[in-house]
Amino acid sequence: MDIAQDFDAFIGIVDAGSISGGARALDVPRATLSRQLARLEKRLGVRLLHRSTRKLTLTPAGEELYPRARALLSTAQAAVRAVQRLDDVPRGLLRVSCAPLESPILGHLLADYVDRYPEVKVELISSTRHRDLAAEKIDVALRSGIVRDPNLVARPLMRTELVAVGSAEYLATHGVPATTADLAQYACLCGFRAGLRPSPRWPLKDGGRVEVAGPLVTNDLMALFGAALSGLGIALLPRSLVQAEIARGELVPVLEDTVGQVVSISLVWLEREFLDPKVRTFIDLVSTWVEEGRFELGSASNQQVQAPRDAP
Repeated sequence: MDIAQDFDAFIGIVDAGSISGGARALDVPRATLSRQLARLEKRLGVRLLHRSTRKLTLTPAGEELYPRARALLSTAQAAVRAVQRLDDVPRGLLRVSCAPLESPILGHLLADYVDRYPEVKVELISSTRHRDLAAEKIDVALRSGIVRDPNLVARPLMRTELVAVGSAEYLATHGVPATTADLAQYACLCGFRAGLRPSPRWPLKDGGRVEVAGPLVTNDLMALFGAALSGLGIALLPRSLVQAEIARGELVPVLEDTVGQVVSISLVWLEREFLDPKVRTFIDLVSTWVEEGRFELGSASNQQVQAPRDAP
């Protein structure tokens, strides 16, 4: 066991370029990493690194050992992953990405998941933008709209309709638009496309788009909701979010027959030959909650919904 740990320490130091950097990367104390390097050098009877105040450089012995140690460590890690797949027990770190939700529903689900699979630790990354799963080592994400990345697998969970709404006060003052062309004369509150950049177009039910503009652009769905309620303008929002306000007459749908679309909310993950048990079981649990009606987003609708990824 010591030799494997010492190899790991040696590789971490070389990759980081310093003992301090290696300690940060491996999340161990600097003194521990230094002792492991010294122990490896003593075991081998050679100096592996030239130490100076500015940097570390490999000795000829270090140059010889580094690629061999890395290959051995990679083989050992692959063997561990293979065995873990065979026993099919979810374990390790599960990284999940989701837009901020105005509901504790995801926390309840994660509590259920960790209770079922105590060998898994979960990191939930909350972000209004679509994260790069491969680059950021994210296992699974909750995402809305069409998934176009060929490297991702998507499992649709539910669908939600986007509807244009304005406050009763705003529409009483400015009138109700009769056509999509009329929207050019109104303050339209806009979202972001995939949480990345402003989206100045709203989808039409015939598949087209209409240009809109107004005093507010935000990737915060609840800010759009509040601004529409306050009479700032017309916003495109999930019907599930505004249904109660529509029923009370506080918000009024406009151009229902022409503006809006139905979007899917899906779980997405990277295409791989073997799906890690922790990822598979998380996907299955979310799907079960949806089927049982327990995973209702409601006002917690994904903040990416108002600007689906396929919007221009």
